[in-house]
Amino acid sequence: MILNTERLILRPWLDSDAKSLYEYAKDPDVGPIAGWPPHKSIDESLDVIRTVLRGPECYAICLRKDNVAIGCIELKLIGNTDMTVRDDECELGYWIGKEFWGQGLMPEAARALICRGFEKLNMNVIWCGYYDGNTKSKRVQEKVGFVYHHTSEEVAVPLMGEVRIGHANYLTHEQWRLNNR
Repeated sequence: MILNTERLILRPWLDSDAKSLYEYAKDPDVGPIAGWPPHKSIDESLDVIRTVLRGPECYAICLRKDNVAIGCIELKLIGNTDMTVRDDECELGYWIGKEFWGQGLMPEAARALICRGFEKLNMNVIWCGYYDGNTKSKRVQEKVGFVYHHTSEEVAVPLMGEVRIGHANYLTHEQWRLNNR
């Protein structure tokens, strides 16, 4: 599946994206705030593409002008999320390279995948979360219509070996429909 927006292409990850993934995922300002350590090599990035970024609704975020991967967005379906156990609910996860922050690209990508989740995958609720202090992720969620649900004081972040405060937001199909008339 390939999704197109005004400025972006959302497409499956390819082994050939390893170098680009590494360029953005090695930045210590990108992964740790989302709960994963910076990548240490192109080989590590290739392994992540082959083992982590293969979900059925996981997409490389690419600029339309060159189709180079600059970030990732995914609807994590049942079995791949700890935010829900229902098959009509999923979790939205995302990150984008630092040089693309503040350009409205992530909300653009999120809107496209949220639309797919509700219109094509028949989701009733899409969940999304962020760790305390990740104000950029919080802002993306607000821009695309997510509503606050709860805060958890002790969320395990296994890839970082930490416990953090996590905030959970949600968007129902009905809320989305009303906001996108």
